Amino acid sequence: MADDQRRAVQFARRAMDTLAELVGCPAEGITGIRRNEEGWIVEVEVLEVERVPETSDVLATYEVEIDNDGEIIEFHRLRRYQRTQTEGM
Repeated sequence: MADDQRRAVQFARRAMDTLAELVGCPAEGITGIRRNEEGWIVEVEVLEVERVPETSDVLATYEVEIDNDGEIIEFHRLRRYQRTQTEGM
């Protein structure tokens, strides 16, 4: 793996962990990462409302912008949805 890719993975994981702390909800995973002029854009899935059964959990996708040093510049929620909801089907 190239150094730039390793840094991107490290930055994305750090962004995911920091986002979970900021919003007070557990992060479930990284669903996207792309380069921009200032650094990186990371999409993170977050469990916002845990319910029983878990198929009715409410999740959200957040977009997190990080700079070239891995620090969060900004973040915002893109969408909320139930765990069973699918896109494009």
